[in-house]
Amino acid sequence: MKSMLIISRQAPWSGPGAREALDIALAGGAFDLPLGLLFLDDGVFQLVAQQQPTALQQKDLTANLQALSLFGVESLYASARSLQERGLDSAALNLTVDVLDDSALTTLINRYDQVLTL
Repeated sequence: MKSMLIISRQAPWSGPGAREALDIALAGGAFDLPLGLLFLDDGVFQLVAQQQPTALQQKDLTANLQALSLFGVESLYASARSLQERGLDSAALNLTVDVLDDSALTTLINRYDQVLTL
């Protein structure tokens, strides 16, 4: 079975990309596909606690994020550079992720058979 890395690059309020990435991860997890989820660029904003998406007429992604482990999606990663550039502290995130530097990100991406970027 081929492994897949889903790279989520969109903020939760910038369009459907963030929700679509989570939906794909949850569906893949339900079918026991070996997959990982990487939060990169503005995608790291999905990990911020206490968001108020209804103010922007968006749906809250918190429940979807929390469901990832229930669906067997436990390989979660975030870019250290993306967090730093956006002033986010990895200790304050609402999900436990492995924070990786650029070198480790390259190794991670090369480890998967397929890579899907949203």
